Amino acid sequence: MRKDFGKKPWLYPLPVLIVGTYDPDGTPNAMNAAWGGLYDSDQVVLCLSAGHKTTHNIEEREAFTVSFATADQMAACDYVGMVSGNDTPDKLAKTGWHVTKSSKVDAPLFDELPLTLECRYLKTNEDGNIIGEIVNVTADESILGADGKPDAARLRPISFDPAANTYRVLGENVGRAFHDGAKLK
Repeated sequence: MRKDFGKKPWLYPLPVLIVGTYDPDGTPNAMNAAWGGLYDSDQVVLCLSAGHKTTHNIEEREAFTVSFATADQMAACDYVGMVSGNDTPDKLAKTGWHVTKSSKVDAPLFDELPLTLECRYLKTNEDGNIIGEIVNVTADESILGADGKPDAARLRPISFDPAANTYRVLGENVGRAFHDGAKLK
């Protein structure tokens, strides 16, 4: 038996993305954005309202970073989504994060978030969503597997569970993509 819930924004998994920008004066800013993802093979989309400081910063600086929130940094990642840079310009101070300037785009890298997409702003589409081109992916060596690529089990990314209003950790490997389904051919 199924139960109907009506229209709900319930998509699983919903990545918890930390968007990094610089304010016009060069102050680093971070925002938790649960509504975003891939737009094309080399582009991301962020569903941000026009009133966010991050939206203004992206359009002003034409650059941003997208880091994946991790279980280890869950509280700080939640905090940057609860507090607006419009009201609390020094909100990064409470996170304890260290900032390194990206060498690829005019945006900050947060040292405690080990996997980051460095993006160049392309446009705001007709729905008001930010579209950016991924110009580089940078990963801390601590999350790389034996193959030299990011390992989700080491990264421990979190996703937002919109039905329960909680964060959940990802990482368990349950199969091989483009392989395990072949037995059904």
